[in-house]
Amino acid sequence: MKIRASLLFTIAATVFFNAQPHAQNPDRSNTTGQAERAYLVGALTRIADPLLDALSKNQLKKLMPVEAKNPKNNAYSTHLEGFGRLIAGMAPWLELGPDNTPEGKLREKYIKLVLAGIHNATDPSSPDFMNFNHGGGQPVVDVAFFSQGLLRAPHQLWDRLDAATKANVIAALKSSRVITPNYSNWLLFSATTEAALLKFDKYGDRMRMDYAIKEHLNNWYKGDGAYSDGPTFHWDYYNSFVIQPLLVQTLKTINEADSSQKAPYRTALSHIKRYAAVQERMISPEGTYPVIGRSLAYRFGAFQALAMVALMRELPEHVKPQQVRSALYTMIKRQVEAPQTFDANGWLQIGIFGHQPNIGESYISTGSLYLCSEGFLMLGLPATDEFWQGPDEDWTAKKVWKGIDVPIDHALDER
Repeated sequence: MKIRASLLFTIAATVFFNAQPHAQNPDRSNTTGQAERAYLVGALTRIADPLLDALSKNQLKKLMPVEAKNPKNNAYSTHLEGFGRLIAGMAPWLELGPDNTPEGKLREKYIKLVLAGIHNATDPSSPDFMNFNHGGGQPVVDVAFFSQGLLRAPHQLWDRLDAATKANVIAALKSSRVITPNYSNWLLFSATTEAALLKFDKYGDRMRMDYAIKEHLNNWYKGDGAYSDGPTFHWDYYNSFVIQPLLVQTLKTINEADSSQKAPYRTALSHIKRYAAVQERMISPEGTYPVIGRSLAYRFGAFQALAMVALMRELPEHVKPQQVRSALYTMIKRQVEAPQTFDANGWLQIGIFGHQPNIGESYISTGSLYLCSEGFLMLGLPATDEFWQGPDEDWTAKKVWKGIDVPIDHALDER
């Protein structure tokens, strides 16, 4: 079954690329990025298919496995984890909307699947109605990822909802307020949910947003583009999993409603750009990265910050789009194609490279793993964007270990 699934995936990606009008361009330098884009679209949809198909049919709770150290402890939250995290990463691609190209038609399919999923996940009478507020603190985390997805695709994932579903979504987001976030990066989960309420319900609790923003910018910023996770600094990828993307997204949303937040937004943007520059240098010539810290089972979701800065067209000086594209493509392909990344039915399994159950902390379950979708944010750049044009360029580490001269790396406060 696994061999057949892998073969079908390879065939699908090849057919998808060959169907593109520009795939026949004899200038190979213009087709490399399009081929990589086609592969990444295929990888993202492969990851999404079991979850979205089941949820669209109100069968997610019935069909989704719960792999965890103690599955009973995670079953209450794993479904919202999977759905919220998946759409947070898919949203920029979906926001491009449908069109008459093969990729545009594919987007329409997945937009409809996600819309059906949102309806079923937030309808209290649905068999797949999700847990937004009870059983423990975890739902506040994934309500935020769900909110992040809506904020990243307001036209395709919010505007296309019917009035009843919009009301259910707002009720679900508000219901998470009963959970008090931990004094850590968790403050940003509440802040992001409130930012979504500000945008879609015209009111969000500014205290929850302002508290998270001020703690991070004023008290937890450690310099050179890095924040601590609460009062304590940790060597892990939470600056990318959570902190920087949610901080920038919250400030961006507030700034759209209140221009007085321009200065904090610019500050946070400068930090994430520096962090993205560091992340680009962390990717080895082989497309691997340091195995440090917790939550490593989120795989290439560890590079959400780099993918997000690329999506925003805010890559720092000396970091070209083609080198980021090549680095992220190589890294994602390496992990997606590792044996046993997926089970026989296509669900993600715990691991960094393949199936490595021991890498999962007690809070990790099948749903948690879909945070890897955050590594695909650059698919929100249209196929015509500079990011997808031109030949691959070696990223920094690849250049260095070939003996190629590279620019000096400067700390943010040295510039």
